[in-house]
Amino acid sequence: MPARSLPACTAPSGALSAAFLTVKDAADYLGLSPHTLYVWRHRRQGPPSFRMGPRGRVTYRLEALDAWVREQEQADSRANPALNPLNTPPQERSSRFLSA
Repeated sequence: MPARSLPACTAPSGALSAAFLTVKDAADYLGLSPHTLYVWRHRRQGPPSFRMGPRGRVTYRLEALDAWVREQEQADSRANPALNPLNTPPQERSSRFLSA
């Protein structure tokens, strides 16, 4: 999954907005709904997130989102030839199962 362009964040500092994303911005970046990210967070699934700031808003690191996407690609057999069952040689059956 190619990374999408970074959405415009409302943080005052350009460096800060490039490093941290709100739930809405992270959802836009990943092509998901914010509700999906909230559900995944509740279930302790999905990309890593944390609370930051005086109001404890949920925040995602851009680099963590990219790393999580790479992990998802590697876990999928279509993206990782080593996991594709069609790339493994067929196994020989034991002779004890062939005789009747």
